Amino acid sequence: SITPSMLNMTALKISLEKGRKATNSYALGVAIIAIPQAIVAVILTRYIADNPVILETLEKAGIFIFILLSYYFYRQSKKAKIKVEEVKTKKENHFLTGITLAVINIFAIPFFCGVVILLETFESFSFQIIPVFFFILGAVIGTFYILFLYGKYAKIIQQKTGRLTNDINLILSILTAAVAAFTILKLFF
Repeated sequence: SITPSMLNMTALKISLEKGRKATNSYALGVAIIAIPQAIVAVILTRYIADNPVILETLEKAGIFIFILLSYYFYRQSKKAKIKVEEVKTKKENHFLTGITLAVINIFAIPFFCGVVILLETFESFSFQIIPVFFFILGAVIGTFYILFLYGKYAKIIQQKTGRLTNDINLILSILTAAVAAFTILKLFF
């Protein structure tokens, strides 16, 4: 989850546009949603592994969601280029943005399932309450910390990547479209 993703790039964008306090609020919203996602992943890991139809259904739903997100970010990138330094008076709720994007992020549960399976393979995980609690705690802290770091080092990332971060909505649009295309190819080929 360190690599650029929809959630990470949004943290970068919020940090560059609104500051680190807004990014921390966003990161907290995303981290809170990591709690039920990690719980669901732990509970359903064995069931999902035994029933590939569920995973395929989630992937199909993901295609639709990522196509919509791609379109949304593309429209946002066009708006950003059309508007010339328009003063925003509307106060955005970045915590709610974090919650919303984390809820529609369909990769979290399969990611956590994969981590649980990997840990179980190396006999480093058990489905007892204490290991499950620490897994969930680690998922929440890790999620928050990664987004916090993206916010903290946003200006350095922008300097290193140059113009790339200026077109962040377009990048997010391309990223989500690529994920949708990859999922379609994976399902049908």
